[in-house]
Amino acid sequence: MTAVRSDPALASPAPPAPLPQQGPPSARPASFAPMREVRKSLRVKWYRTPIEKATLWQLMERSDRKGFTQTLGHIGLAAALGALTAFFFIQGQWLLFGVFLWLFGTVRTFLSGPANHELGHGAVFRTPVLNRFFLRILSVLTFWNYNEYRMSHTYHHRYTLHADGDREVLLPLDPSLHPLVVLEMLTFNLRGMWRQLRFTVRTAMGRFDSGMTVGAMGSTAWIETLADVHPDTYRAAIRLARVTLLFHAAVIAVSIATGFWWLAIVITGGNWIGNWYRYLLAQTQHAGLRDNIPDFRLCVRSLRIDPLSSFLYWHMDRHAEHHMYAGVPCYNMAALGREIAWDMPQPRTPLAAWREMYAARRRQKTDPDYQFDTPLPPTANPPMLSEAHVPAPPAGAGAMAASIGTMDPDDDVENPVGRGAAGGG
Repeated sequence: MTAVRSDPALASPAPPAPLPQQGPPSARPASFAPMREVRKSLRVKWYRTPIEKATLWQLMERSDRKGFTQTLGHIGLAAALGALTAFFFIQGQWLLFGVFLWLFGTVRTFLSGPANHELGHGAVFRTPVLNRFFLRILSVLTFWNYNEYRMSHTYHHRYTLHADGDREVLLPLDPSLHPLVVLEMLTFNLRGMWRQLRFTVRTAMGRFDSGMTVGAMGSTAWIETLADVHPDTYRAAIRLARVTLLFHAAVIAVSIATGFWWLAIVITGGNWIGNWYRYLLAQTQHAGLRDNIPDFRLCVRSLRIDPLSSFLYWHMDRHAEHHMYAGVPCYNMAALGREIAWDMPQPRTPLAAWREMYAARRRQKTDPDYQFDTPLPPTANPPMLSEAHVPAPPAGAGAMAASIGTMDPDDDVENPVGRGAAGGG
């Protein structure tokens, strides 16, 4: 497959200047432009790998059957391991209890993050009410405040790694394999639990911590900024935080009253047990890559993992493809990847990705402006270092290609929910 398609609307743009040896400065700015101004003035003209409109339409088709397979398959696997964990706890078989608790946590942790992320895009089920139902259930179960997240993640897609508009992720990132971090990820994530509970309590009280700048959820300054822009969605976030706290308080109270301690361990404590694999995969998405450019191929990283891991990760191993075409359901990501492989970087193994991130971070210690330049295959269109080199989308396909599903907050006046036409990826 060649990089230039027969359709003139999909033709390759003129080649830009060669890639420099180091990316643009990525130091976090001391202050940010007001978000209300950013929403009006910042528009990123994203490059997307050319794809036939009819093919993209097919890839974006949602299926209740496939949605149930993904959602109930994952929930069912976690429930089965949770039941075995409870059984061995009741039987007092502590070695088997420990083993299955760890396996349960390893599987269950992907219901917090990947599952809520995909359901939040509204692209898992064809029937919208099913997306909303499972999103609400899993959000309460996993302390995942989807109302805060949809505010933040909408801008993460529109303005990926453009710091004024995307403060969900700010470069440079510093992925850690410190022994204490590794110990917590492999066992019980005590600091993660404390941070998540603290954020949820503060959100339930409508309070913020201005010392925390970034973050997709919680009482951070970023969420405070978004609350000003989306007050109705933030009020919904406060209500959800209160429901979440009441639910888990009830679970703990029932466990104490009945002596069924496994209830609190499995339902509430399971959120912070065995977080290691999700951490290993999710940390690779943007770390060490380039910011302030309109090319997802250079600022988002995809992985090469086995089918079971991809299922648990809700197919977000294809993360660059997801940013490029976020309206494509997760179960169609592999097909999308095959369709546009000619233009995309080779997916990395998790080990290779971590080596790449660590090498970039080491160099940034002495050269703060350095960012890794992701190599593209010979068949690919040239890297897009500025919007001047980005071709216009085919007529009538721009809004569809840029769709981010139903992630937009309900009170987004500029870009109402479900349209997604201003989305980045």
